[in-house]
Amino acid sequence: MQSSILSTYNRSKLSFVKGRGSYLITKNGKKYLDFASGIAVNSLGHCNPELIKALNKQSKKMWHISNAFQISEQEELAKKLTKLTFADKVFFCNSGAESVEAAIKIARAYFQIKKKKNKFKIITIKGSFHGRTLAAISASGQKKLIDGFEPVLKGFTNVEFGDHKAIEKSIDNQTAAIMLEPILGEGGIKVIPSQCLEGLRKLCNKKNILLIFDEVQCGIGRSGKFFSYQWSKIKPDILTTAKGIGGGFPIGACLVSNKVSKGMGFGSHGSTFGGNPLACSVANKVIEIISNKKFLKDLNKKSVFFINELEKIKNLYGNLIEEIRGQGFLLGIKSKINNLIFIEKLRKNGLLIIGASENVIRILPPLNVSIKELKIAINIIKKTCLDINGKKN
Repeated sequence: MQSSILSTYNRSKLSFVKGRGSYLITKNGKKYLDFASGIAVNSLGHCNPELIKALNKQSKKMWHISNAFQISEQEELAKKLTKLTFADKVFFCNSGAESVEAAIKIARAYFQIKKKKNKFKIITIKGSFHGRTLAAISASGQKKLIDGFEPVLKGFTNVEFGDHKAIEKSIDNQTAAIMLEPILGEGGIKVIPSQCLEGLRKLCNKKNILLIFDEVQCGIGRSGKFFSYQWSKIKPDILTTAKGIGGGFPIGACLVSNKVSKGMGFGSHGSTFGGNPLACSVANKVIEIISNKKFLKDLNKKSVFFINELEKIKNLYGNLIEEIRGQGFLLGIKSKINNLIFIEKLRKNGLLIIGASENVIRILPPLNVSIKELKIAINIIKKTCLDINGKKN
Protein backbone atom coordinates (compact mmCIF):
# COMPACT_ATOMS: atom_id res chain seq x y z
CA MET A 1 0.00 0.00 0.00
CA GLN A 2 1.31 3.41 -0.95
CA SER A 3 1.89 5.73 2.01
CA SER A 4 0.14 9.08 2.25
CA ILE A 5 3.07 10.46 4.29
CA LEU A 6 5.46 12.86 2.56
CA SER A 7 8.68 11.01 1.77
CA THR A 8 11.10 13.07 3.87
CA TYR A 9 12.40 10.04 5.81
CA ASN A 10 13.98 6.83 4.53
CA ARG A 11 12.13 4.68 7.03
CA SER A 12 13.01 1.17 8.15
CA LYS A 13 10.39 -1.49 7.45
CA LEU A 14 10.25 -2.16 11.19
CA SER A 15 7.01 -1.18 12.90
CA PHE A 16 6.33 -1.25 16.62
CA VAL A 17 3.06 -1.55 18.49
CA LYS A 18 4.29 -1.07 22.04
CA GLY A 19 7.15 0.38 24.05
CA ARG A 20 8.04 -0.50 27.64
CA GLY A 21 11.08 0.85 29.45
CA SER A 22 14.15 0.24 27.30
CA TYR A 23 12.32 -2.02 24.85
CA LEU A 24 10.22 -1.68 21.70
CA ILE A 25 7.95 -4.54 20.66
CA THR A 26 6.67 -5.48 17.20
CA LYS A 27 3.22 -6.83 16.29
CA ASN A 28 4.56 -10.40 16.29
CA GLY A 29 6.02 -9.91 19.78
CA LYS A 30 9.70 -9.51 18.93
CA LYS A 31 11.50 -7.27 21.44
CA TYR A 32 14.25 -4.82 20.53
CA LEU A 33 16.52 -3.11 23.04
CA ASP A 34 16.10 0.55 22.13
CA PHE A 35 19.36 2.47 22.41
CA ALA A 36 18.20 5.10 19.92
CA SER A 37 15.58 6.46 22.33
CA GLY A 38 13.70 8.29 19.59
CA ILE A 39 16.97 10.17 18.84
CA ALA A 40 17.67 11.09 22.49
CA VAL A 41 14.01 11.92 23.19
CA ASN A 42 12.82 9.06 25.43
CA SER A 43 15.10 10.08 28.27
CA LEU A 44 13.30 7.86 30.80
CA GLY A 45 12.38 5.04 28.44
CA HIS A 46 9.04 4.18 26.88
CA CYS A 47 5.78 4.69 28.77
CA ASN A 48 7.48 5.63 32.01
CA PRO A 49 4.84 5.15 34.76
CA GLU A 50 5.62 8.46 36.48
CA LEU A 51 5.30 10.38 33.20
CA ILE A 52 2.05 8.59 32.37
CA LYS A 53 0.70 9.56 35.79
CA ALA A 54 1.68 13.22 35.29
CA LEU A 55 0.13 13.29 31.81
CA ASN A 56 -3.09 11.58 32.89
CA LYS A 57 -3.50 13.89 35.87
CA GLN A 58 -3.11 17.01 33.73
CA SER A 59 -5.28 15.64 30.91
CA LYS A 60 -8.25 15.58 33.28
CA LYS A 61 -7.71 19.23 34.27
CA MET A 62 -6.82 21.24 31.15
CA TRP A 63 -5.09 20.69 27.81
CA HIS A 64 -4.63 24.04 26.12
CA ILE A 65 -5.50 27.68 26.76
CA SER A 66 -2.82 29.62 24.76
CA ASN A 67 -0.21 32.03 26.04
CA ALA A 68 -2.77 34.82 26.27
CA PHE A 69 -3.29 33.60 29.85
CA GLN A 70 -1.24 32.59 32.89
CA ILE A 71 -0.24 28.91 32.84
CA SER A 72 0.81 27.63 36.26
CA GLU A 73 2.46 24.46 34.90
CA GLN A 74 4.58 26.60 32.57
CA GLU A 75 5.61 28.92 35.38
CA GLU A 76 6.59 25.92 37.52
CA LEU A 77 8.75 24.52 34.72
CA ALA A 78 10.43 27.87 34.10
CA LYS A 79 11.25 28.16 37.81
CA LYS A 80 12.79 24.68 37.81
CA LEU A 81 14.96 25.48 34.78
CA THR A 82 16.17 28.83 36.07
CA LYS A 83 16.96 27.35 39.47
CA LEU A 84 19.08 24.60 37.89
CA THR A 85 20.94 26.79 35.38
CA PHE A 86 22.47 30.19 34.60
CA ALA A 87 19.17 31.44 33.15
CA ASP A 88 16.72 34.03 34.43
CA LYS A 89 14.07 33.74 31.71
CA VAL A 90 12.67 30.92 29.55
CA PHE A 91 10.76 30.87 26.25
CA PHE A 92 8.81 27.68 25.58
CA CYS A 93 8.20 26.14 22.17
CA ASN A 94 7.67 22.68 20.69
CA SER A 95 10.99 21.48 19.28
CA GLY A 96 14.74 21.93 19.09
CA ALA A 97 14.64 23.81 15.80
CA GLU A 98 12.11 26.24 17.27
CA SER A 99 14.32 26.84 20.30
CA VAL A 100 17.25 27.59 17.96
CA GLU A 101 15.06 30.03 16.00
CA ALA A 102 14.24 31.76 19.29
CA ALA A 103 17.93 31.92 20.23
CA ILE A 104 18.83 33.57 16.91
CA LYS A 105 16.07 36.16 17.29
CA ILE A 106 16.99 36.87 20.92
CA ALA A 107 20.66 37.38 20.03
CA ARG A 108 19.82 39.79 17.22
CA ALA A 109 17.22 41.65 19.30
CA TYR A 110 19.74 42.14 22.12
CA PHE A 111 22.01 44.18 19.88
CA GLN A 112 19.07 46.03 18.33
CA ILE A 113 18.16 47.55 21.69
CA LYS A 114 21.82 48.38 22.28
CA LYS A 115 21.66 50.49 19.09
CA LYS A 116 24.09 48.15 17.33
CA LYS A 117 21.84 47.21 14.45
CA ASN A 118 24.75 46.08 12.28
CA LYS A 119 25.52 43.19 14.68
CA PHE A 120 23.57 40.20 13.39
CA LYS A 121 26.10 37.56 12.30
CA ILE A 122 26.48 34.26 14.15
CA ILE A 123 29.52 31.98 13.98
CA THR A 124 28.81 28.23 14.03
CA ILE A 125 30.83 25.01 13.78
CA LYS A 126 31.13 22.94 10.60
CA GLY A 127 29.34 19.63 10.99
CA SER A 128 26.94 20.98 13.60
CA PHE A 129 23.21 20.39 13.42
CA HIS A 130 20.74 23.00 14.64
CA GLY A 131 17.50 21.81 13.05
CA ARG A 132 15.69 21.87 9.71
CA THR A 133 13.93 25.22 9.57
CA LEU A 134 15.39 27.74 7.11
CA ALA A 135 17.32 29.65 9.77
CA ALA A 136 18.52 26.42 11.39
CA ILE A 137 19.89 24.93 8.15
CA SER A 138 21.50 28.28 7.38
CA ALA A 139 23.22 28.13 10.76
CA SER A 140 24.33 24.51 10.31
CA GLY A 141 25.74 25.30 6.88
CA GLN A 142 25.73 21.68 5.69
CA LYS A 143 25.33 21.18 1.95
CA LYS A 144 23.14 18.10 2.40
CA LEU A 145 20.69 20.16 4.49
CA ILE A 146 20.76 23.24 2.27
CA ASP A 147 20.53 21.69 -1.22
CA GLY A 148 17.19 22.50 -2.81
CA PHE A 149 16.31 25.26 -0.36
CA GLU A 150 18.58 28.09 -1.50
CA PRO A 151 18.99 30.94 -0.99
CA VAL A 152 19.73 30.43 2.69
CA LEU A 153 19.60 33.24 5.23
CA LYS A 154 22.60 35.52 5.40
CA GLY A 155 24.55 36.12 8.56
CA PHE A 156 26.11 32.75 9.40
CA THR A 157 29.80 31.82 9.25
CA ASN A 158 30.93 28.18 9.64
CA VAL A 159 34.38 27.36 11.02
CA GLU A 160 36.19 24.07 11.52
CA PHE A 161 35.63 22.07 14.69
CA GLY A 162 38.32 22.81 17.29
CA ASP A 163 39.87 25.75 15.40
CA HIS A 164 39.85 28.50 18.03
CA LYS A 165 42.01 30.79 15.90
CA ALA A 166 39.59 30.52 12.97
CA ILE A 167 36.71 31.46 15.25
CA GLU A 168 38.55 34.53 16.53
CA LYS A 169 39.57 35.51 13.00
CA SER A 170 35.93 35.26 11.85
CA ILE A 171 34.72 37.81 14.40
CA ASP A 172 34.12 41.25 12.91
CA ASN A 173 32.09 44.32 13.84
CA GLN A 174 28.90 42.61 12.61
CA THR A 175 29.29 39.50 14.77
CA ALA A 176 26.59 39.05 17.40
CA ALA A 177 27.29 35.56 18.75
CA ILE A 178 29.01 32.21 18.61
CA MET A 179 26.60 29.25 18.60
CA LEU A 180 27.69 25.64 19.12
CA GLU A 181 26.79 22.23 20.50
CA PRO A 182 29.04 21.39 23.50
CA ILE A 183 28.82 17.83 22.18
CA LEU A 184 28.17 17.52 18.45
CA GLY A 185 25.51 14.84 18.04
CA GLU A 186 24.64 14.48 14.35
CA GLY A 187 28.17 15.71 13.65
CA GLY A 188 29.77 12.51 14.96
CA ILE A 189 29.61 12.58 18.80
CA LYS A 190 32.47 15.04 19.21
CA VAL A 191 32.96 16.49 22.69
CA ILE A 192 34.28 20.04 22.85
CA PRO A 193 36.77 20.04 25.77
CA SER A 194 35.96 22.21 28.80
CA GLN A 195 39.09 24.32 28.29
CA CYS A 196 37.92 25.16 24.76
CA LEU A 197 34.49 26.22 26.01
CA GLU A 198 36.17 28.33 28.68
CA GLY A 199 38.39 29.90 26.01
CA LEU A 200 35.35 30.75 23.91
CA ARG A 201 33.66 32.35 26.90
CA LYS A 202 36.70 34.58 27.42
CA LEU A 203 36.75 35.42 23.72
CA CYS A 204 33.06 36.38 23.73
CA ASN A 205 33.60 38.58 26.78
CA LYS A 206 36.60 40.24 25.14
CA LYS A 207 34.72 40.91 21.87
CA ASN A 208 31.41 41.80 23.57
CA ILE A 209 29.45 39.11 21.75
CA LEU A 210 27.10 36.39 23.00
CA LEU A 211 27.73 32.69 23.58
CA ILE A 212 24.88 30.34 22.61
CA PHE A 213 24.89 26.65 23.51
CA ASP A 214 22.66 24.29 21.56
CA GLU A 215 21.92 21.50 24.05
CA VAL A 216 18.90 20.09 22.25
CA GLN A 217 20.55 16.65 22.13
CA CYS A 218 23.29 16.78 24.77
CA GLY A 219 21.22 18.41 27.54
CA ILE A 220 18.78 17.15 30.21
CA GLY A 221 21.18 14.64 31.78
CA ARG A 222 22.36 13.08 28.52
CA SER A 223 26.03 14.00 29.15
CA GLY A 224 25.98 13.08 32.84
CA LYS A 225 25.30 16.63 34.01
CA PHE A 226 21.88 18.27 33.87
CA PHE A 227 23.25 20.39 31.03
CA SER A 228 26.58 19.52 29.44
CA TYR A 229 28.02 23.04 29.83
CA GLN A 230 28.03 22.33 33.58
CA TRP A 231 31.09 20.10 33.12
CA SER A 232 33.00 23.35 32.55
CA LYS A 233 33.43 26.46 34.68
CA ILE A 234 31.52 28.82 32.41
CA LYS A 235 27.98 29.85 31.55
CA PRO A 236 26.41 30.68 28.19
CA ASP A 237 24.19 33.70 27.53
CA ILE A 238 21.55 31.65 25.72
CA LEU A 239 20.83 27.90 25.72
CA THR A 240 18.48 25.80 23.61
CA THR A 241 16.92 22.54 24.75
CA ALA A 242 14.25 20.05 23.61
CA LYS A 243 14.30 16.28 22.95
CA GLY A 244 14.82 14.70 26.41
CA ILE A 245 13.08 17.45 28.37
CA GLY A 246 9.65 16.01 27.47
CA GLY A 247 10.58 12.35 27.77
CA GLY A 248 8.68 11.70 24.54
CA PHE A 249 6.18 14.57 24.70
CA PRO A 250 6.98 17.45 22.28
CA ILE A 251 8.41 20.49 24.05
CA GLY A 252 11.36 22.83 23.57
CA ALA A 253 12.77 25.77 25.49
CA CYS A 254 15.18 28.64 25.04
CA LEU A 255 16.93 29.73 28.25
CA VAL A 256 18.39 33.21 28.53
CA SER A 257 20.06 35.52 31.02
CA ASN A 258 18.22 38.58 32.28
CA LYS A 259 20.59 40.94 30.47
CA VAL A 260 20.17 39.29 27.09
CA SER A 261 16.39 38.96 27.42
CA LYS A 262 15.89 42.73 27.33
CA GLY A 263 15.37 42.83 23.56
CA MET A 264 12.27 40.65 23.72
CA GLY A 265 9.06 42.46 24.55
CA PHE A 266 5.35 41.88 23.99
CA GLY A 267 4.71 40.54 20.48
CA SER A 268 8.38 40.00 19.63
CA HIS A 269 8.03 36.21 19.49
CA GLY A 270 5.48 33.54 20.28
CA SER A 271 4.23 29.98 19.93
CA THR A 272 0.62 28.82 19.90
CA PHE A 273 1.36 25.48 21.55
CA GLY A 274 4.61 26.41 23.31
CA GLY A 275 4.50 25.74 27.04
CA ASN A 276 1.05 24.14 26.99
CA PRO A 277 -0.15 22.55 30.25
CA LEU A 278 0.17 18.94 29.03
CA ALA A 279 3.76 19.33 27.81
CA CYS A 280 4.85 21.28 30.88
CA SER A 281 3.30 18.78 33.30
CA VAL A 282 5.29 15.94 31.73
CA ALA A 283 8.48 18.03 31.54
CA ASN A 284 8.14 19.02 35.20
CA LYS A 285 8.19 15.35 36.16
CA VAL A 286 11.12 14.61 33.80
CA ILE A 287 13.19 17.38 35.37
CA GLU A 288 12.22 16.36 38.90
CA ILE A 289 13.59 12.88 38.20
CA ILE A 290 16.69 13.66 36.12
CA SER A 291 17.97 16.64 38.13
CA ASN A 292 18.13 14.49 41.27
CA LYS A 293 21.78 14.18 42.37
CA LYS A 294 21.49 10.45 43.00
CA PHE A 295 19.99 9.89 39.55
CA LEU A 296 22.90 11.70 37.87
CA LYS A 297 25.45 9.94 40.09
CA ASP A 298 24.01 6.54 39.14
CA LEU A 299 23.89 7.56 35.47
CA ASN A 300 27.60 8.41 35.49
CA LYS A 301 28.50 5.12 37.20
CA LYS A 302 26.57 3.20 34.55
CA SER A 303 28.17 5.28 31.81
CA VAL A 304 31.70 4.52 33.06
CA PHE A 305 30.87 0.80 33.14
CA PHE A 306 29.42 0.88 29.63
CA ILE A 307 32.28 2.90 28.11
CA ASN A 308 34.83 0.53 29.68
CA GLU A 309 33.03 -2.44 28.14
CA LEU A 310 32.90 -0.71 24.75
CA GLU A 311 36.65 -0.03 24.96
CA LYS A 312 37.22 -3.75 25.60
CA ILE A 313 35.26 -4.56 22.44
CA LYS A 314 37.30 -2.00 20.50
CA ASN A 315 40.50 -3.68 21.68
CA LEU A 316 39.19 -7.07 20.57
CA TYR A 317 37.88 -5.89 17.21
CA GLY A 318 40.34 -3.25 16.09
CA ASN A 319 39.63 -4.19 12.48
CA LEU A 320 36.02 -2.97 12.92
CA ILE A 321 36.19 -0.21 15.53
CA GLU A 322 38.47 2.81 15.43
CA GLU A 323 37.35 4.82 18.46
CA ILE A 324 34.82 5.11 21.29
CA ARG A 325 33.55 8.67 21.66
CA GLY A 326 31.26 10.73 23.83
CA GLN A 327 30.20 11.40 27.38
CA GLY A 328 27.48 10.11 29.69
CA PHE A 329 24.95 8.33 27.52
CA LEU A 330 25.66 10.33 24.36
CA LEU A 331 28.13 7.85 22.91
CA GLY A 332 29.56 6.87 19.56
CA ILE A 333 31.48 4.03 17.97
CA LYS A 334 33.60 5.24 15.05
CA SER A 335 33.39 2.32 12.67
CA LYS A 336 36.01 1.13 10.19
CA ILE A 337 33.30 -0.47 8.05
CA ASN A 338 30.21 1.29 6.70
CA ASN A 339 28.28 2.36 9.79
CA LEU A 340 24.93 1.66 8.12
CA ILE A 341 25.93 -1.98 7.57
CA PHE A 342 27.02 -2.22 11.22
CA ILE A 343 23.74 -0.65 12.40
CA GLU A 344 21.63 -3.02 10.29
CA LYS A 345 23.43 -6.08 11.68
CA LEU A 346 22.99 -4.79 15.25
CA ARG A 347 19.31 -4.31 14.51
CA LYS A 348 18.95 -7.89 13.27
CA ASN A 349 20.49 -9.01 16.56
CA GLY A 350 17.94 -6.99 18.55
CA LEU A 351 19.68 -3.67 19.29
CA LEU A 352 18.33 -0.39 17.91
CA ILE A 353 20.85 2.41 17.42
CA ILE A 354 21.33 5.14 14.82
CA GLY A 355 24.08 6.70 12.74
CA ALA A 356 25.95 9.99 12.82
CA SER A 357 28.49 11.74 10.63
CA GLU A 358 32.10 10.55 10.31
CA ASN A 359 30.92 6.92 10.00
CA VAL A 360 29.87 6.88 13.66
CA ILE A 361 27.34 4.59 15.31
CA ARG A 362 25.38 6.67 17.81
CA ILE A 363 24.35 5.05 21.12
CA LEU A 364 21.61 6.80 23.11
CA PRO A 365 20.17 4.53 25.81
CA PRO A 366 17.46 5.75 28.18
CA LEU A 367 19.11 7.57 31.08
CA ASN A 368 17.50 5.16 33.56
CA VAL A 369 18.76 2.07 31.71
CA SER A 370 19.76 -0.82 33.99
CA ILE A 371 23.19 -2.46 34.23
CA LYS A 372 21.51 -5.68 33.10
CA GLU A 373 20.29 -3.98 29.91
CA LEU A 374 23.72 -2.46 29.30
CA LYS A 375 25.24 -5.95 29.57
CA ILE A 376 22.69 -7.25 27.07
CA ALA A 377 23.67 -4.46 24.67
CA ILE A 378 27.37 -5.27 25.11
CA ASN A 379 26.70 -8.93 24.32
CA ILE A 380 24.75 -7.97 21.18
CA ILE A 381 27.59 -5.71 20.01
CA LYS A 382 30.10 -8.52 20.63
CA LYS A 383 27.94 -11.01 18.73
CA THR A 384 27.56 -8.56 15.86
CA CYS A 385 31.33 -8.07 15.64
CA LEU A 386 31.73 -11.87 15.53
CA ASP A 387 29.09 -12.08 12.80
CA ILE A 388 30.81 -9.41 10.73
CA ASN A 389 34.14 -11.17 11.07
CA GLY A 390 32.51 -14.40 9.93
CA LYS A 391 33.22 -16.26 13.16
CA LYS A 392 31.00 -18.56 15.18
CA ASN A 393 29.77 -17.78 18.71
